[in-house]
Amino acid sequence: MSGPHPIEDLLRTCAPQVLGALVRRYGDFDLCEDAVQEALIAAARQWPGEGVPDNARGWLLTVAGRRYVDLVRSEAARRRREDAVALATPDAELLAHAADDDRDTDADDSLALLFLCCHPDLSPPSRIALTLRAVGGLTTAQIAAAFLVPEATMAQRISRAKQTIRGAGLTLAPPEGADRTARLAEVRHVLYLVFNEGYTASAGDALTAPELSTEAIRLARMLHRLVPDDPETAGLLALMLLTDARRPARTGPGGELVPLAEQDRGSWDGALIAEGVELISRTLPRGRVGPYQLQAAIAAVHDEAPSARDTDWPQILALYELLERTGPNPMITLNRAVAVSMVHGPEAGLALLDGLGADRLLARNHRLLATRAHLLELLGDRAAAAEAYREAARHTTSAPERRHLTERARRLG
Repeated sequence: MSGPHPIEDLLRTCAPQVLGALVRRYGDFDLCEDAVQEALIAAARQWPGEGVPDNARGWLLTVAGRRYVDLVRSEAARRRREDAVALATPDAELLAHAADDDRDTDADDSLALLFLCCHPDLSPPSRIALTLRAVGGLTTAQIAAAFLVPEATMAQRISRAKQTIRGAGLTLAPPEGADRTARLAEVRHVLYLVFNEGYTASAGDALTAPELSTEAIRLARMLHRLVPDDPETAGLLALMLLTDARRPARTGPGGELVPLAEQDRGSWDGALIAEGVELISRTLPRGRVGPYQLQAAIAAVHDEAPSARDTDWPQILALYELLERTGPNPMITLNRAVAVSMVHGPEAGLALLDGLGADRLLARNHRLLATRAHLLELLGDRAAAAEAYREAARHTTSAPERRHLTERARRLG
């Protein structure tokens, strides 16, 4: 994907609004989503040369509506059946309706659309792919490139997701009560996964996939606007901002990984840090504190430290202990072990890691192995640390991480 562009930003903003209007009008998510994608592609081709229409959303809704009729008629011809929508609504009437219906062009169904794309009936990979395409306005090719999979594979994933929506009869109607709370948590989790994949790509030659983390932040901003009183959504956005602020310093001139303690803090994004700190400082006192708020608070402590040596590790350890109480998780314990080692010494941190080694799923995880190597290095056991770094390098699928771990082992001999 290319960098930020005014037309691209406008299209991504309009995408969920237009799709929501079309789904609310016709109910067929599958064909409506295809129609909106074609409208977005048409706009991307025409607007740079012809100029952006005064009513950009109305233009997109008009074109998407016309394409929807074409798709319905094609579907009807192929299946030898007639669709009432296509027969009852002539093109001219449809175009006038799409351009003039203020309820469609003014209403914003973005939150309902996020709920639909993150429905629990869909698999986690399907939720991610469908959210990026339907709400993010990304093409299948863009999503596939970001996740380093063939376009055909991503197309199948999106197609299966839409088939699930159709087969289960899922609608745009937003959930209520406890279901709404649970679905909002699913939406946050999907955006969190997208951000994490962008901040540290799980595979490939590049350490980061900035287009994914940037898109996750954009969608988190949108979600925060839609549910401004939800503290965990605010916490998620703050966490993304405070974490992404360090991205410029995470790689060296050759794309090599630079650990947090060795980063040039002067190249961190001060504006993102200020925004994230202000957001989490305003959110924490408002009510029950959840995991995203606690993670954001930890990130804020790191970002506000003038140097690695000046980091307030006792405060970070206290926050990790609170975080672990909200929901025990091996990765949280792994991070707590680092904080424990910084406060109480590497032996105490290694003792925590010994317990994690009993977890079969985590035992060969490169992050556990790399953390053990780091603590052994702090302890002064160079030989054991080097072997642990080499073992971690063998288990990572990220080329930059593999090179970094191998180099750490080489330095220790």
